[in-house]
Amino acid sequence: MELQPSTSFSTGPGAGQEVQTENVTVAEGGVAEITCRLHQYDGSIVVIQNPARQTLFFNGTRALKDERFQLEEFSPRRVRIRLSDARLEDEGGYFCQLYTEDTHHQIATLTVLVAPENPVVEVREQAVEGGEVELSCLVPRSRPAAVLRWYRDRKELKGVSSGQENGKVWSVASTVRFRVDRKDDGGIVICEAQNQALPSGHSKQTQYVLDVQYSPTARIHASQAVVREGDTLVLTCAVTGNPRPNQIRWNRGNESLPERAEAVGETLTLPGLVSADNGTYTCEASNKHGHARALYVLVVYDPGAVVEAQTSVPYAIVGGILALLVFLIICVLVGMVWCSVRQKGSYLTHEASGLDEQGEAREAFLNGSDGHKRKEEFFI
Repeated sequence: MELQPSTSFSTGPGAGQEVQTENVTVAEGGVAEITCRLHQYDGSIVVIQNPARQTLFFNGTRALKDERFQLEEFSPRRVRIRLSDARLEDEGGYFCQLYTEDTHHQIATLTVLVAPENPVVEVREQAVEGGEVELSCLVPRSRPAAVLRWYRDRKELKGVSSGQENGKVWSVASTVRFRVDRKDDGGIVICEAQNQALPSGHSKQTQYVLDVQYSPTARIHASQAVVREGDTLVLTCAVTGNPRPNQIRWNRGNESLPERAEAVGETLTLPGLVSADNGTYTCEASNKHGHARALYVLVVYDPGAVVEAQTSVPYAIVGGILALLVFLIICVLVGMVWCSVRQKGSYLTHEASGLDEQGEAREAFLNGSDGHKRKEEFFI
């Protein structure tokens, strides 16, 4: 409640007396106190009247039967009345009159504010992924006109506001548009309303949960990774979509499902598996926005074959290592034989070369004596 002083001074006979009042602002439904301050009061008549000029109190005596008005104080210095459950029709000027030889009065103006109600948020049309959604926020009654703001993910959105005055109150509306995707489904958008009738830092808010429709998706989850003959396999078709698909269909390629199979909604149970159950299993789901399909390839293993394959692995590794060692040994032996043959051939070649040289030397020695003789003969 705000108090704004308003003072009146009297003149003429009894001019020493004064009347002062204070303007009051109160929120609708709240409590207001209207005060008349008297200066140099000599016991003259004091009358308090409402805006309709109906007398509320006459020298401290109730004149109007409205229990919302109570006389809180009547003294030579002050007259104070209390108004509970203030209403718009209570707004106006309250007369504080002092009757002496002259009449002195002052008006205390009561202003009633109307706090905004909780905003009403509506969607114009159904939101679909990839499109735009338009939301409207309405506060039908406030005074002064409420200020509307939009928030999404703690960020303010820019809206377009409009207002209409209806008597003493305002009707205010705001709209906002933005694009949406499937990840926005279930998101929160807030419309906030504020005006001076609310306590400082307070506001009225309404949260709107986005309903974004989108095409379905499907994915198959198996109860186990490796399946053997005799096992029980449970396949679950995890489906999303808005609206959520209400029917899921199970198939096995171009074949019918095994007779033992139990398809109940999102689950397909295959008890006592055999190799004849092998194949590609599919689950399908659809809504008005699209169709989804998921695949699962089933391979049933023979437990004996799996064990045999596992036990044969070490022998295969040992055999491979031995084969590699034999190959390396053979390569070494071949290299040694080749080197030996090459060294022996070189030795024989050198030996033969030596014999030829010895023959030539011998022949030269023999021929050399004849040549010497020829030389001698020539010089003689």
